This record gives sequence, structure tokens and C-alpha cells, in this order.
Amino acid sequence: MSETIIRRMRLKDVDQVAALEEATFARPWSRESFRQELTRNVAARYLVAEEGGRVIGYAGAWIILDESHITNIAVAEEARGRGVGRKLTEELLRILSNLGASHATLEVRVSNLRAQNLYKSLGFLSVGKRKRYYEDNDEDAFLMVCEHMPEADPEFTEEPWIEKEEEA
Repeated sequence: MSETIIRRMRLKDVDQVAALEEATFARPWSRESFRQELTRNVAARYLVAEEGGRVIGYAGAWIILDESHITNIAVAEEARGRGVGRKLTEELLRILSNLGASHATLEVRVSNLRAQNLYKSLGFLSVGKRKRYYEDNDEDAFLMVCEHMPEADPEFTEEPWIEKEEEA
């Protein structure tokens, strides 16, 4: 097995990320949605987990001022249970903290105990329930928040996240 590398998502990853999204979620984001996140959304930050040149997971969030919201996290079925989701989420929280986020929020299906346990182990608390949040089956979601973000690195600098559209 190759080493798992957590890195910034690039446009070249969009096809693999969209395929993973489709394999994971009942109402997946489109390839174009991810493309827009990388090329137009200045609030977006996305990471991928890569092994041997293959994307096996991804995580994304939006940050506005001191608030951040985790939009999606997915790990390929064959890579689950190996800590990939934990590594992605930890690195995403570190980046959000470095950008000034005082907390992070997310929604998780009430039936997704594995994800809930991961988030709880990272300091997230369930603070509410969103009724019929998931449109595919009207399942409720727990709203979770992490108020104990990793310590910010005073030396942190960031290159621009917005990518230029590929030339046609």
C-alpha cells in the first residue's frame, strides 16, 4: 500500500473527486460544482487524500470571517476504516484555524454513526437536529460544531486557492 498524502485539491482531481462523490452520496454534487468551488469560490478550501496517484478521499469547507462550515467529506469504500477521513478532517481544521476560523460546523446523517464518532473524537458536539435535511430520503441531520480548533500557526502563509480555468 502506498503512503497516503493529504494535499490541496486541484482541477486535475475533479474527475476522480466527482466519481467518489457519486459513489458515496445519494444526491451527489456535480463535476461542475467542484470545478466552480476551485475556480470561483474564494471562501472554499478543498483537500484530497491520494495514494499512488489515485484520489481515495476528499474534504471541503467554506470559511467566511471567523466561521467555517465543512461542506463534504468522503472516503472511498475500500479505504474506510484506515484513518483517511480523520487525516483529511484534521488537516482541514488546521487550515481553517490558520485562516482565522473560531469554530467549524457540519451536518451529518443521524444514521451515520461512523462519521458521528469520528467527529466527536475530533471535538465536535451535536448542538441540534435539522429535520428532513437530506432530500433523498428525508432523513434528519445532526448539526455538529467544533469550538476547540487546532492552534493557529503564526508562520502560516497561503497561496491563492482559486485556480485558473484550463485553457480550452
